[in-house]
Amino acid sequence: MRVLVAEDERELNGIIRKRLEDEKYAVDSVYDGLSALEFMNTVSYDIVLLDVMMPKLDGFEVLRRYREEGGKSPVLFLTARDEVSDRVRGLDTGADDYLVKPFSFSELLARMRVLLRRSSTVERSSVLTIGNLVLDTSSHKVVRNGRRIELSSKEYSILEYMMRNEGIVLSRESIREHIWSWDYDGESNVVDVYIRYLRKKIDDGESEKLIHTIRGSGYMIGGEADDN
Repeated sequence: MRVLVAEDERELNGIIRKRLEDEKYAVDSVYDGLSALEFMNTVSYDIVLLDVMMPKLDGFEVLRRYREEGGKSPVLFLTARDEVSDRVRGLDTGADDYLVKPFSFSELLARMRVLLRRSSTVERSSVLTIGNLVLDTSSHKVVRNGRRIELSSKEYSILEYMMRNEGIVLSRESIREHIWSWDYDGESNVVDVYIRYLRKKIDDGESEKLIHTIRGSGYMIGGEADDN
């Protein structure tokens, strides 16, 4: 899952980013409204955490322009302004939720999970299942055929993204965009490398292979595929 944190308080921005990365989210950070709007219009985020009081453009104006341009990502406002009129304005502008500072990180995570469930068109349960492969998004537990599978944070994020898109061919660029942050500048074949790691852990020793390579297009989990 990929998240944008738009918060001009750099210390708070850094804390939120670090905590979300610890929870296996890919996170981009910006510190002003114009940058937030640019990122939101460039990347398809699973959720946006948007501060209201930011330089260049405030959060209300960022969200207004984003929705007018057809932006669909769920947006959760983070703000120190707790007036009812401000909350109403934010929701009327197109925000999906509103969290007043100071807030507990556990509450932020809970609200994010609610928004992600609402926006998911594939699976609203915390448990994703394909054949005998089961992934629990609440505990991050992955089991296949009764066998517990230990995954790194990136392996887990890729697997969850693929399982939420069962039977859909995902390009390498789509996977990289959803899993790695904007400032990633590592190896260009990083997706292929992690798919190999996943195959070894998920498919080795199993008669039915779940992860398929679609030559010239990308990867798919589940569904019918001739190319492995």
